Amino acid sequence: MVRRATVLSRPTYACAVESEQLVPRRLILLRHAKSQWPDGMLDQQRPLAERGIADATAVGRVLVEVADLADPDVVLCSPAVRTRQTWQLVAQSLTNPPASRFDPVIYGATATELVDVIRSVPSEARTVLVIGHEPTMSNTADLLAGPGSPKQDLAQLRDKYPTSAMAVFTVAGSWANLGPRGAVLERFLIPRG
Repeated sequence: MVRRATVLSRPTYACAVESEQLVPRRLILLRHAKSQWPDGMLDQQRPLAERGIADATAVGRVLVEVADLADPDVVLCSPAVRTRQTWQLVAQSLTNPPASRFDPVIYGATATELVDVIRSVPSEARTVLVIGHEPTMSNTADLLAGPGSPKQDLAQLRDKYPTSAMAVFTVAGSWANLGPRGAVLERFLIPRG
C-alpha cells in the first residue's frame, strides 16, 4: 500500500533530503603513476616514467573490470604533468570519461584542504575520482576512514601509499558534509601494468 501525503511541500522535501542521505557515494583517492626525475626539471613538470605509463593504463583497466567501480562523475586532478598524464591514460579505458577539473590546491594540499575541495563537488555526483600526490593521498585516506574500514587495508595505506595506489571509499552522506571519519574504506588497490 502506497501512502500519499496530504501536504506536498514538507513531505516531498523531507523525502528528498532523506533520499539524498541514503544514496551511497563513492570516492576514489588515486596517487599518480610512477614519474621520471629528470635533472633540473621543476617538480610540477615531471612526466610519467615508462613504468608509470603501464601502471596508469592498469588503473583504467581495474576501474573497468571491478564492476562496482563505475565511471566517475567528477574528476579532481592536480595540475602537475604526471597527474594529468595519469588521468589521460586512465580515461582511455572508461566508457564515458567526464571532463576533469585541474585544481592547483590539490598539488601540495593538506588532508583538510583536499577534503574542502571534495566538499565543493555537486551533490548529484555519485562517484568522484581525485588524482593527487603523497603525502596528501595517505593523509586524506587516513583522515576520512571511519568505523567499518578494514584494518589491514588501513595499515597498508598508512605504511606506504605507492604510485598508482587507490583508496576506494563509500560516503553515506552528502559531499558538502564530508568530514573526518565520514567515509568507509572499501579497499586499497595497487594496480600494476
